[in-house]
Amino acid sequence: MRLLDTSLKLSLAVCGLAGYMAAPAFAQTAAPAAPAPATPAAPATPAAPAPASTSVTLPVPGMTGPLAFNSNPFSIDLGPLGKTYVTGVLSGLGLAQTNPVPGDKNGQFDLSNAQIMLQKTDGVVQYYVQAGAYSIPTLGTEYITAGKANSDFFGPVPQAFIKLAPTANFSIEAGKLPTLIGAEYTFSFENMNIERGLLWNQEPAVSRGVQANYTAGPVAFSLSFNDGYYSDRFNWISGSATWTINSANTLEFAGAGNAGTTPTSTIATPLAQNNGSIYNIIYTYSSAPWTITPYVQLSHVPKNVELGFLHEAFTYGAAVLANYAFNSHFSLAGRIEYIGSTGNISDGAPNLLYGPGSEAMSLTLTPTYQWNRLFVRGEFSFVKIFNAVDGDALGPNLNSTSQVRGLVETGVIF
Repeated sequence: MRLLDTSLKLSLAVCGLAGYMAAPAFAQTAAPAAPAPATPAAPATPAAPAPASTSVTLPVPGMTGPLAFNSNPFSIDLGPLGKTYVTGVLSGLGLAQTNPVPGDKNGQFDLSNAQIMLQKTDGVVQYYVQAGAYSIPTLGTEYITAGKANSDFFGPVPQAFIKLAPTANFSIEAGKLPTLIGAEYTFSFENMNIERGLLWNQEPAVSRGVQANYTAGPVAFSLSFNDGYYSDRFNWISGSATWTINSANTLEFAGAGNAGTTPTSTIATPLAQNNGSIYNIIYTYSSAPWTITPYVQLSHVPKNVELGFLHEAFTYGAAVLANYAFNSHFSLAGRIEYIGSTGNISDGAPNLLYGPGSEAMSLTLTPTYQWNRLFVRGEFSFVKIFNAVDGDALGPNLNSTSQVRGLVETGVIF
């Protein structure tokens, strides 16, 4: 019996072990497993630092968009001159128009920009040089080709200056400077529209002189002593004050005037405007996808018998420039303007527009597409003149009072 009892116990034990071994897997996890012995953690490997951003926003040339330079511009080390950034634009345009003035054409193709820019933007001594060929298409005026523009306007180096920046908020510039006046820059690639507007055509564009800049918190001040409308006679004083209200809103006041008398008269130096004064109030709202800039302008030319102005005259105008970006590549810009002038032929007032006392309005639409360095944009513009004086308007006989233009501009910007 004892042997049987022992054999029975042994058989039960073996059967129990076999049953355990044959049980489904989930039966093995019914009871928690004993914790594994702890092992020391390996020392943490420091994360590699993120690469520094190479994005650069260059201060010049001024750009209102939608076109943009490369955010990682090419640079070269010029030894004692320091790190110099190199950017540029190569573009051409086609233009068709109604009522061209004598010497102009109904349609043509031309080079709009073949310019290169060199600039050093750090240190006490900085500089900027812009060189090459350009045209400056402007509403309601003769189109001057790139071949003539270099000699008629600002030469093959239209802008260049030395900048001394002893502190972060104070600098002095000397050379061929972009104007402080107006809401549009001079060259086509800098602006929302291919053509400059009616108000721009009353303003100085490039002046030779000296300019001081000072920033105090959200307000930036500039004061310049220069030659006004590129007259080579240094008797102009211009200044601006810009309040950055917040990241989306700015407000600017700008003014300039001739402190003497200048008899120079060229395409770049209009006699009447160069002997007057001009003022702007400019507001800009910029928050994607919108950029909107309304501004008002007033100019004044005093009586000056020496220059043949027997009566004073004014221009007064307003414009709204706007751009809507549908995405990072495509946008649509528009501009609407009105400008009027005072005086009449009988009182000897100077002609500041399309004859003394004339008025004009304009409408411009400009779709733009940019992909990396390439861009293409079209433009439709319309100008209507009121109270024009025969001989001072548009068309082959200088008596037409409207003009329609269509343009296409394409090129590379780097």
